[in-house]
Amino acid sequence: MSIKSCIDAFFNLLFPRSCVVCGGCLVRGEEYVCTVCNSRMPRTNYHLLPDNEIEKRFWGKSRVERATSYFFYTKGSDYRHILYQLKYKGSKEIGEVMGRYMAKELLSSGFFQGIDFIVPVPLHPKKKKSRGYNQSEWIALGISHVTGIPVDTETLIRVVANNTQTRKSVFERWENVQHVFQVVCPENIKGKHVLIVDDVLTTGATILSCATALTKSTNVKVSIIALAVA
Repeated sequence: MSIKSCIDAFFNLLFPRSCVVCGGCLVRGEEYVCTVCNSRMPRTNYHLLPDNEIEKRFWGKSRVERATSYFFYTKGSDYRHILYQLKYKGSKEIGEVMGRYMAKELLSSGFFQGIDFIVPVPLHPKKKKSRGYNQSEWIALGISHVTGIPVDTETLIRVVANNTQTRKSVFERWENVQHVFQVVCPENIKGKHVLIVDDVLTTGATILSCATALTKSTNVKVSIIALAVA
């Protein structure tokens, strides 16, 4: 056993790592989610279903090549802790880990085939400064580490610091994100296939606003992936 492994084992003994889902102790090789909770995760498997429920949410609103989400989010589910830790408790690294898990499972399906850039849903600079990071960027980094597709955080920006979507109705969510995103370097994505990454997809209003801004550029194709879907 290497010195680093001995040190890690010593610290794990003093400060055991816990599964964010069930609270049980993690063993060596497990990251944030234990093997049992990982196996029981309510996966959507939408990447295997053409014309799936997420893709249908964008029909008649924006042309989307492919769309999927890793797991179902339901109120009261223990799996909500993944999102809570990522978004509100500063555990940005869990985004990268979950992005890797997601990408490894989807890779063989061809979901990422032909995609040129990964574009995380941007936060307004004030919001990013307040939180300290963009959780969608960390998910995108995990996907990139597995697929080798570069992450682009420069082309699409958020120009309006609108209010949180959490307590808004469906109509208010759509209204709240109109014209809040802007493409600053359209030549970067001309003729490209872009994958938009978000943490949680509810009505799809935020991602649609991103897609609308991106597809104003010539011949841009858009696909969508979210860590969770409500």
